[in-house]
Amino acid sequence: MSNSNRATGSGPDSSPVWREEYAQGLKEAIKFFWKTREDQRRHTKIADTGSRSEVTGGKQMNGFADLMRKITLDAGVPSENIYTKENELPGYFRPTKEWDFVVISSKHLRACIEFKSQVGSFGNNFNNRVEESLGNSVDILTAYRENVFGTQQAPWLGYLMLAESSTDSTRKVKVYEPHFKVLPEFQETSYLERYKILCEKLMRERHYSYASLIWTKATDTEASYGYIDESLSFERFVNAYVGYLMGTRR
Repeated sequence: MSNSNRATGSGPDSSPVWREEYAQGLKEAIKFFWKTREDQRRHTKIADTGSRSEVTGGKQMNGFADLMRKITLDAGVPSENIYTKENELPGYFRPTKEWDFVVISSKHLRACIEFKSQVGSFGNNFNNRVEESLGNSVDILTAYRENVFGTQQAPWLGYLMLAESSTDSTRKVKVYEPHFKVLPEFQETSYLERYKILCEKLMRERHYSYASLIWTKATDTEASYGYIDESLSFERFVNAYVGYLMGTRR
């Protein structure tokens, strides 16, 4: 697991798209995440916010929405085309779904991004995250196929997962095989490694245009973060997103 508090644009992955201010923005978004969780914990007086915070903590990932808004503006998209509220979009298997970040230009749906997080309760919630990610992409891509959004290029779909690095998420987890063998890639894996597999397969099967997996942990003095695999870094996520926007200017 690479330790990246670095967030710079140097090295083989560097691109004219990536800026040092985005690296700083990522640090601030992660700080905001942990601060908001702590504020919510104090406010609700709930000691274990591992699952409850997902119900009460919709604001935790707002720092990422703000950062993606800046990145989208820098790519030349007008502010009136960027939506971080009122993001209900029609689906195929359900009437609507509220996405976290949406870009619409000239009545064309250009991009949708989901920001997800998990702190604690990995055994209970990992499968829920997998099902959510698949359900959301299948729903909107099927709606696109059925011309719900009119005749247009398929929208760019992004999936960003921020997962706590802890004993629970980094230890190997036993798999149960009462009837059939599970796929070999899931043997002797931690929950963070399973999130890596999820993100890779979401892209491989074209459920999402790009996925990013960021691990993070907080102490009393700081919040650190990094990547279990550089191919799922936030920098590459941003490069892919901006590259798409600049190649489909309207």
